[in-house]
Amino acid sequence: MANTNQTPKGDVYTRITDKIITDLEKGVRPWMKPWSADHAAGRITRPLRHNGIPYRGINIIMLWSASVAKGFSCPLWLTFKQALELGGNVRKGESGELVVYANSITRTEAKEDGTEEEREIPFLKGYTVFNAEQCEGLPAQYYARAEPNASTPAQRIDAADAFFAATGADIRHGGTRAYYAQSADYVQMPPFETFRDAESHAATLAHELTHWTKHDKRLARDMGRVKWGDEGYAREELVAELGAAFLCADLGITPEVREDHAAYIASWLEVLKGDKRFVFSAASQAQRAVDYLHGLQAAKEEEEGERAAA
Repeated sequence: MANTNQTPKGDVYTRITDKIITDLEKGVRPWMKPWSADHAAGRITRPLRHNGIPYRGINIIMLWSASVAKGFSCPLWLTFKQALELGGNVRKGESGELVVYANSITRTEAKEDGTEEEREIPFLKGYTVFNAEQCEGLPAQYYARAEPNASTPAQRIDAADAFFAATGADIRHGGTRAYYAQSADYVQMPPFETFRDAESHAATLAHELTHWTKHDKRLARDMGRVKWGDEGYAREELVAELGAAFLCADLGITPEVREDHAAYIASWLEVLKGDKRFVFSAASQAQRAVDYLHGLQAAKEEEEGERAAA
């Protein structure tokens, strides 16, 4: 039985980072194939808890990686206990996957002047989850297949276009490169016609809009870049790549494998091997960026509602 238990922070960092390093050394980006082609819960989606709530941050990467490695099409994950509570069980011999969440404890410590103070100490708790395909006897919706033509590519692209427009970002088209110009605060995209299809255009724009969130008037994200191509630059590119993968999952489109990022894999490996915490930070920053972009949708809807009521 897999019980929730406190896992030493260093052990969690090392286990998860080493798994990602192993994937990258094989040339596999564990965040780049997150689709569930034939499950009713979604064609492309984030991993979901048993109650349908999406996972966040580093857990998305780990469960996507496991799904690809083990061939799961179902995005739903459960603990051993949750499977039992739903009237089912994990099949004998199945191995689960580690997921984590942050917590903290309060400790009273003595100061140099003899007084005491309470200090909050953060740590990670880890527990094991199983894919619904590793279970039997669960309610029917955990095994349901997608209805044909549940949503068309055109509908998904239209929804993505509306999402991007609601951000209010200055998005320009022209030239041969996609990039975010921070000093002038605009996103540059090549002409639409130069992309393989509408989905690859949308996925590339998702990447650049993740960069767009780093501006000082938004999230003020600084990954330590000093010049083009340095370690800080590679760190920011990993944040944008993860953010784009998360956002593409939310929008139901396939992430774009950027050929110009192949050179970053070596840089990412170097950073990950030297800093076991970095991928957690990158995933957290990517999650913040995506949350920010989603927040702009609500602001846009509220603004339009006020305008309509006026």
